[in-house]
Amino acid sequence: MKSRRMAVVSIVMGLLFLWVGTGFSQQQGDGKVSMTDWTKIIDSKVAEQVGDKGIVNYEEGYIEATGTGAPPEKYYGKPQARPMALRAAQIDAYRNLLEVTKGVQISSQTTVKDFVTESDVINAQVEGLVKGAKVMNKEYLSDGTVEVTVRMPLNGIAKAVFPKVVADDKKTVALPPPVRVKPTPSGEDVYTGLVIDARGLQARPAMSPKVIDENGKEIYGSLVVNKDYAVQQGISGYARDLTAAQGNARVTNNPITVKGLSAEGAGKSDIKISNDDAQKLRSVKENVEFMKKCRVMIVLD
Repeated sequence: MKSRRMAVVSIVMGLLFLWVGTGFSQQQGDGKVSMTDWTKIIDSKVAEQVGDKGIVNYEEGYIEATGTGAPPEKYYGKPQARPMALRAAQIDAYRNLLEVTKGVQISSQTTVKDFVTESDVINAQVEGLVKGAKVMNKEYLSDGTVEVTVRMPLNGIAKAVFPKVVADDKKTVALPPPVRVKPTPSGEDVYTGLVIDARGLQARPAMSPKVIDENGKEIYGSLVVNKDYAVQQGISGYARDLTAAQGNARVTNNPITVKGLSAEGAGKSDIKISNDDAQKLRSVKENVEFMKKCRVMIVLD
């Protein structure tokens, strides 16, 4: 008899803990769970939150958004309620993802919104990418609402807009000055990538940043890189830690590290470096080759 009472007490306590857990999940709903996760990401990665709708993770290369849905009141407690709430949450998530995507910084002067406004083709491509976003999480809350998280890769955006970025840059940006490229002198290091330390400059990430010298001439950017590499892996990688950037597989085993002098442009995503460092990068054959292959990391605060 005693063991039966203990079993009943255990069941009641289990149900109590289940109720408390469900209540906590409901209290943390309406985007708060995701926002907490996004805060952790922003603290450790090069990423930017867009309102309470989503996040752009430039370091790991994705855009994520959440949506919340509830069934019509007359369906509360009925079998149709959950699928109707899920459908509403998914629609909201994709709508928010499109809004977040339009705010992605392409260059120091432009966002995705600028490109989709100018081109119906790019607009259709972006909308197609959003519709194809992957559902990462579904959370069913105790009040009947559902929260859905969706994610899409940044390189899809790069593929859609990069040809237009190059075309625009050719019209507005002076071509890099011709430099006589020479083999690496005997006994000197052969660099395999570039790491730019842009900490302390209030620089911001973008999909198509530029590196310029003290005279404003482009050393690295859309006019230098190979299109296939730029679309596949982005023009540059980002990190919050200098050592991690120097050890990143993108720049392989022996990158050169230079210090940024300032962040330029309206979006503060173009990095100015010294003329001496610029000359090192421009004049050696191996350096020109790794820049074409987008072997560049930028370290931000």
